[in-house]
Amino acid sequence: MASLTRVLVTGAGGFIGHHLTKYLVERNYWVRGVDIKEPEYEPTAADEFQLLDLRYRENCLQATKDIDEVYGLAANMGGIGFIETNKAVIVRDNTLINLQTIEAARENSVKKYLYTSSACIYPGYLQKEADVTPLKEEHAYPADAEDGYGWEKLYMERVCRHYTEDFGLDTRVVRFHNIFGPLGTYDGGREKSPAAISRKVALADDGTSIEVWGDGKQTRSYCYIDDCVEGIYRLMQSEHREPLNLGQDRMISIDELVEIVSGISGKKIGMDYDLTKPQGVRGRNSDNTKLREVLKWEPSVSLEDGLEKTYWWIEGELRKKGLLKEAVAVA
Repeated sequence: MASLTRVLVTGAGGFIGHHLTKYLVERNYWVRGVDIKEPEYEPTAADEFQLLDLRYRENCLQATKDIDEVYGLAANMGGIGFIETNKAVIVRDNTLINLQTIEAARENSVKKYLYTSSACIYPGYLQKEADVTPLKEEHAYPADAEDGYGWEKLYMERVCRHYTEDFGLDTRVVRFHNIFGPLGTYDGGREKSPAAISRKVALADDGTSIEVWGDGKQTRSYCYIDDCVEGIYRLMQSEHREPLNLGQDRMISIDELVEIVSGISGKKIGMDYDLTKPQGVRGRNSDNTKLREVLKWEPSVSLEDGLEKTYWWIEGELRKKGLLKEAVAVA
């Protein structure tokens, strides 16, 4: 019997890394999960889980020892509020994590290395209107990435290319577009907009309003976590070595996002706009032309279905914490 492929998932204590670990274990991979923290909401499925700070070389060498493939998801990151106010910390930590991990993978003769990049690498000059043209992979240059986080991601994409060309390390690069779903951060300042809005709606009384950052007209596309991990895996199995978008190509406004979540909750919720809060780019959407060509596949979970699962999971977590009022039956 052939031995199992031994896989390392860095960032396995985080949202996408935790889901990816489960996905790979279910497909009979032997998985080592590594992070500075364990998964927050349920135990890891990893065959082995190590608590390691990957900013340090010796920890990266330990993590990649006897590993065939690396899925690199470890990063210090969060929603727009976090990444706009922690640029130096993000650039420092993530550059150290990424460079130490890919070099350790080379030294330990890892066969394949997947790096998780972001739509934040795309130029700001292409994202100034809400009705934005979908972003194609080749739009990354001339570069004008999101300050801090986006530049660090774009730089690491180039590092992957050079490690393939010069050292023969077989790399893949995926660019995420707003991944969401259950078991993700929903409070504390690092949450993304679907989780933040779900939390606010769950905590709000029927007929009241929630705070919305910006004027509500900014646009995004959102990809459900099950589609995300499927896409990551398919890219790793492919022969495609250039960066590839992974996201939905249905663009909606933040106002529309609030309306969908409110409908799921069964409440009528208004919006109080705070124009002083970080908003990010005005509009962003994924062009999935190359994704379909390369993987013969594209994300299929609808935004409504994904948000319904996400909302009720967050509502349940808030209920466990005693933060929601119990409904009173009226005779």
